[in-house]
Amino acid sequence: MKTAAERFLNYVKFDTQSDEDSLSSPSTEKQKKLGAFLVEEMKAMGIEDAYMDGYGYVYGTMPGDPRLPTIGLIAHMDTSPDASGAEIKARTVEYTGGDICLNGEKGIFLRDSEYPGLKRHVGKHLIVTDGTTLLGADDKAGIAEILTAAERLLTCRMSHATLRIAFTPDEEVGRGTEHFNLKDFGADYGYTCDGGTIGELEYECFNAAGGVVEISGLNIHPGSAKNKMKNSMMIALEYQAMLPAEQRPEFTSGYEGFIMLHNIHGEVEKTTLRYIVRDHDMAAFQAKKQVMEDAGRFLNQKYGEGTVTVTLKDNYYNMREKIEPHMEIIHRAEDAMRAVGMEPVTVPIRGGTDGARLSYEGLPCPNLCTGGENFHGRFEYIPVEDMDACTEMLVQILTSF
Repeated sequence: MKTAAERFLNYVKFDTQSDEDSLSSPSTEKQKKLGAFLVEEMKAMGIEDAYMDGYGYVYGTMPGDPRLPTIGLIAHMDTSPDASGAEIKARTVEYTGGDICLNGEKGIFLRDSEYPGLKRHVGKHLIVTDGTTLLGADDKAGIAEILTAAERLLTCRMSHATLRIAFTPDEEVGRGTEHFNLKDFGADYGYTCDGGTIGELEYECFNAAGGVVEISGLNIHPGSAKNKMKNSMMIALEYQAMLPAEQRPEFTSGYEGFIMLHNIHGEVEKTTLRYIVRDHDMAAFQAKKQVMEDAGRFLNQKYGEGTVTVTLKDNYYNMREKIEPHMEIIHRAEDAMRAVGMEPVTVPIRGGTDGARLSYEGLPCPNLCTGGENFHGRFEYIPVEDMDACTEMLVQILTSF
């Protein structure tokens, strides 16, 4: 029987980066390659109905005691567009403290002074990259832990709840539930297994929106540009300067929201700014969007109507109000964590999961830790021992009634 770490090291060989600019579903066809691999693995384990649909979603069922609730476990296959997910060179190191040399040739180190969380993992075995790509623990660790827990139950013949499994594409670009077949999924409640350090349990998340600000300019030869040129890049800088500096993510924590300039591309005649907008409080969330719209309106008055176009689209909302009527599923997760030696820590997600949208669509779905840290970047890592603990936690959730 494979360990979660062994499975994970297989999965990270697949480049599954999603693409926020794509209009297809899934946003990248390469996600389906991992999906097809998972279907075959699930069938080999004994999950006979495993399949992948045309949108790249993978589903499967492990029948259990019909007297118990049906529980869904969900993870996503794609990795973030923020860093390369191709040709990941993962390796396992025994961590004895201090800095970890990820890449001697390029002088890349995972430093405990920059990532103090490392100190919690002295004596563990950490899976790391070579410092040039992300690792993919967000969320291939969740997939590995779910399937390892499922295989444990199938092998040990333990009495358990019916398990419904779903692996989704495009979570990282806010479209992970766009084609989720919730009706056929048929779970009474679910859990996303999507990141978080050991012991973290989350049922509050940001209200989230994406923003695109398009600025139109006019290019004139610089030799004769006076009172004629309208440089869209300069107007873009002016727009960004109008947004509250204290609401940038690097200055916020806890329940504080933010407006983040995520991407910029420009030339004199056309500049596009992409933003993400986040806040746990709905009124504050709406106020942030209003600030962005007001800035565009002001610049249109200054430079002419149509100069600035602000398009905002809500992605998901804070799941708390949908989870609170079902706190028994939180208590079940807390009990499972304690049973395997974790101390539950309930924290707000400074991000989002597929569970946020699913909770609003009728499936209460908080988030469980998978053990990884430093997601979306080159210094991502995950302890093998924490993956094992998360796997045992899932077994407990499915068996302890």
